[in-house]
Amino acid sequence: MTDCRRALFLDRDGVINVDHGYVCSPERTDFIDGIFDIVRLARERAYRVIIVTNQAGIARGYYTERQFMDYMDWMQREFEQRGADFDAVYYCPHHPTQGRGEYRKTCPCRKPAPGMILRARQDHDLDLSRSILVGDKISDIEAGRAAGIGSCIRIKPLPATGSSPGLQIDVSDRERIISCMSDQGGAADSDCA
Repeated sequence: MTDCRRALFLDRDGVINVDHGYVCSPERTDFIDGIFDIVRLARERAYRVIIVTNQAGIARGYYTERQFMDYMDWMQREFEQRGADFDAVYYCPHHPTQGRGEYRKTCPCRKPAPGMILRARQDHDLDLSRSILVGDKISDIEAGRAAGIGSCIRIKPLPATGSSPGLQIDVSDRERIISCMSDQGGAADSDCA
């Protein structure tokens, strides 16, 4: 049996960037303070870093899948410039009631369903029980639990202090994430909130 890898799964809007509502352009992007440090630490500890994000903006016709992918390519370059690259992006372009045409459907990839996480497990040979998910919504946590992720952490970014005008990862949330990485993402169901 091969030694499966651990992953740090990150929701996008509300965890990586401020959720201004259907963000899909650099001009509307404010990164949440602390996210690059968390990703760098995950990389140092041999975690795969994978983004899992519902993108109802595609379903609603606010932007296309191509525009979304171009935006994520830009985001990857921003992360790489900070020494904090990620391995993959999984997204759900569907919405069960507000989608247009082919995008209007209930599917197994839209969180709280675990489809994106399960696909990442297959694609990257991941041990989900030793992995971590960080999200800001209960649907993120429900998807992580349904997939069998060992540590699911719900965060609530707070207003940044000092000269930064945006949001920052709360110190206690940051400590929980770091602690889970130290524990190799092992059984921390009590960390789910």
